[in-house]
Amino acid sequence: MARHSAHTPTSTDTSLTASSASTAREAGGAAISDSTKRINATGTHTADSRISVSHSDDGVVAYAADLSKTYGTKDAIVTALDHVNVEFGRGQMTAIMGPSGSGKSTLMHCMAGLDTPTSGQVFVEGLEVSAMNQRQLTDLRRKEIGFIFQSFNLVPTLTAEENILLPLQISRKPIDRDWFKQIVKVVGLEKRLTHRPSQLSGGQQQRVACARAMMARPSVIFADEPTGNLDSRSSREVLSFLQDSVREYGQSIVIVTHDPRAASYANRVLVLADGQITQDMHEPSYGQILQVFAAEGNDEQPTQPTNPSEASL
Repeated sequence: MARHSAHTPTSTDTSLTASSASTAREAGGAAISDSTKRINATGTHTADSRISVSHSDDGVVAYAADLSKTYGTKDAIVTALDHVNVEFGRGQMTAIMGPSGSGKSTLMHCMAGLDTPTSGQVFVEGLEVSAMNQRQLTDLRRKEIGFIFQSFNLVPTLTAEENILLPLQISRKPIDRDWFKQIVKVVGLEKRLTHRPSQLSGGQQQRVACARAMMARPSVIFADEPTGNLDSRSSREVLSFLQDSVREYGQSIVIVTHDPRAASYANRVLVLADGQITQDMHEPSYGQILQVFAAEGNDEQPTQPTNPSEASL
């Protein structure tokens, strides 16, 4: 169930100017300074503490302040993220797009605590992810973050039901059977719960992964190319489920995708290039997303529909 109505972006969909980028970095620096003051006011944190900094806007589930990530040393340094300042809205689906090497996957990995930023700060639900040790990150990912991967990452020897419930069992959390039945019904897997991954189609396997991510009621779900291995029909099924989970349950979702059709399901689309956010579009249509890539002249063009009728999805 894709969104059929097109909306005019309410935020700028033109490239950030040098002036606005500078302003964003200054704002990020101020946020870091304020955060540091709040942290210092409560005392010095030990390695085992969970650093919590309140954000003034409860409509923000996660944000990054002056975030940078580089790889390599000296003459071989590659800048993946260049002083990025971004907020992710609660109860919204945000799509991150950009050509290979733009920094989109690095941004998601830093936000989810899967990668460590070189500088800057990352917060999820007021917790400073960028200051956590591995034990704290593991605890955060179990309680606050859900993941959906392109390769599904299902355990082949377990049934669909066992895969969905596995994270809760590992963390020894109680299983809410009413919520389980509701999620299974939404993803349409009632008759597939006893099947193992090898007995499921690609779309069904990804729906199992979606249900697994939703089961723990995480604050935010990060999805890395969730439709990358799916055909167009299965992609629509998965994206419709993600869209419905935002509308009906207020789930916050951030997806990384190359596909403008997938991005058009999102409430907001961010476009990255050379480690910086160059576009921030709200409620864009499929056509508007294509126009942005055409205007920027990306070397790597987004996926085009094989069937002309798919352009309206």
